[in-house]
Amino acid sequence: MVRRPLGNHHDGPDTLLVTSDTAQTERMAAQVARLRELTRQARVVLWDFDGPICRLFAGHSAQRVASDLVHWLETQGLRGVLTDDERSTADPHVVLRVVDRRHPASELVAELEERLTKEELRAVPSALPTAFADPLIRTWKAVGARLAVATNNSPEVARAYLSSRGLLDAFLPHIYGRTHDLQYLKPHPHYLNRALTAMGAAPTSALFIGDTPTDCEAARQAGVPFLGYARNEHKERLLQEAGATDIVRSLRPLLETLWG
Repeated sequence: MVRRPLGNHHDGPDTLLVTSDTAQTERMAAQVARLRELTRQARVVLWDFDGPICRLFAGHSAQRVASDLVHWLETQGLRGVLTDDERSTADPHVVLRVVDRRHPASELVAELEERLTKEELRAVPSALPTAFADPLIRTWKAVGARLAVATNNSPEVARAYLSSRGLLDAFLPHIYGRTHDLQYLKPHPHYLNRALTAMGAAPTSALFIGDTPTDCEAARQAGVPFLGYARNEHKERLLQEAGATDIVRSLRPLLETLWG
């Protein structure tokens, strides 16, 4: 809290208290200016899928999916592939990455990836749209930006979800995601680079919207400006620790910037 003299008094009981509202207003104004700058330079907008566009596992537990993958490995006599900590993970991608690291480019990895894709497809009907994502995608497309998806999820899953929301045409044919070749999962910039090459776009003319530290690192390696989306304080802190400097807690100000 800042104290400012009232009238001609330099001190004393008559003081005006300038609260943190002023600082908050200044921060909001700075954010609006920065979003205007980012959207003005973005001819191509690259989107991560699970997070900025929707919460894929909102109604289909990711923890259960991870547990099922672990159980399948155990039924194959491969319990020792994972440590105790890895077996208890709530993230199916952790299971996939660990197995690929220990058995790279194997049939085991291919089978595990296919099982994860099937679970992701089952999650599509209960996925929760990220607030303001649908109108933001439509508005950005309407004002002339070209859009692409760069995701660690299966591209088949992204297409299925976008089709269910009537958004697929906004992205086609530029949907890039996980294959059996897991070395290219983000933070590797492969999916971003594929999108940029296919669209004939320079990295500096693009913007990547993601919600994880791996998204931030992939953007950094690709030379693409990054906008972090953090739906809670924990996500925001992780992005800040990863070096993200532009972060929004809602897509609404981005949409309002485009409207403006």
